[in-house]
Amino acid sequence: MTFYQRIVVFVTAPRDKAGELSRRLVEEKLAACVNIVNNLDSIYWWEGKVENDSESLLILKTELGLLGKLVKRIKMLHPYEVPEIIALPIIGGNPDYLKWISDSIGQEEV
Repeated sequence: MTFYQRIVVFVTAPRDKAGELSRRLVEEKLAACVNIVNNLDSIYWWEGKVENDSESLLILKTELGLLGKLVKRIKMLHPYEVPEIIALPIIGGNPDYLKWISDSIGQEEV
């Protein structure tokens, strides 16, 4: 049985930067796919006060082995001082789609 360590990564970004950031990550094969969810309202603490911003949520599908490079690249491209980057494991799903993730970013079997 082939085992891939696929993950989903959530990243929030300003709406006007979401498309460009997503395209770069896919072109650089750090993510197989990025879904952009617009019209997201974020309420959070920042520098001692509660903030409220309109953002986009990026949902990336990739491999655990690329997470370090992905985080580094997002931090380089992202306009926020501390961008949200949260990774979650994919524990199952359509085997054909899961294989497509790995094939799209050129990852080898584990």
